[in-house]
Amino acid sequence: MKRFLLALLFLLSAMPLGAAQEHAAAIQPTRPPDAVAGAAVGEKIWADLMDGNQRFISGQTKPRELVQLRHTLAKGQHPRVIVLTCSDSRVPPELVFDQNLGDLFVIRAAGNIADAIELGSIEYAVEHLGSALLVVLGHEKCGAVTAACSGEKMPTANLQAIVDKIDPAVAQARTYATPAGLLDAAILENVHQSARDVLANSEVLRHAHEEGKLAVIEAVYKLEAGEVVRLPSSVNSH
Repeated sequence: MKRFLLALLFLLSAMPLGAAQEHAAAIQPTRPPDAVAGAAVGEKIWADLMDGNQRFISGQTKPRELVQLRHTLAKGQHPRVIVLTCSDSRVPPELVFDQNLGDLFVIRAAGNIADAIELGSIEYAVEHLGSALLVVLGHEKCGAVTAACSGEKMPTANLQAIVDKIDPAVAQARTYATPAGLLDAAILENVHQSARDVLANSEVLRHAHEEGKLAVIEAVYKLEAGEVVRLPSSVNSH
């Protein structure tokens, strides 16, 4: 064994620097091919959503033939996209992304948060409907995040449960945001937190993400402009 180790050291020391670097790179862990392919699929779907958002912004949305599509979809659904977003009436994903019946599997809760019920709904879409992309979509002037930023106790236990879920994002925003910028920062942090919570609290979704079956994109919607802006990912670090 000692002789073997000495021989190995000799070979490595004799290897040219460039070759040694290539060898080191070759043995580094890489992202599984399926995960890379899954990310590519997610990016393509996202590009389609962005095309739809541009149509929405310009007011040139596609005409819809709904009657025949309604009959077709009665036989089954296969939405490519899951959207976890806020219940705010100004943020309807089907309109914002100019999508049709059957295109989006939408899950809405105040503050775009995900508890057990929302997580189960996302799991269903991934496991049984074949959805390949999850978009976590926050928005400007979110009332739920505003309530969390206030620091006040909510009048009911149910409202307090929403605020409690958002509080860690507000605490993170307070570490760098000015008082005037706290709400905007907390809205962004809450999108990131919701995306992380989805994967942290669901083994099914975490495995789907790791295996490339589910891409996750984080974004925020600008109310007046109608624009969806993609955020740097907090979950796709690899």
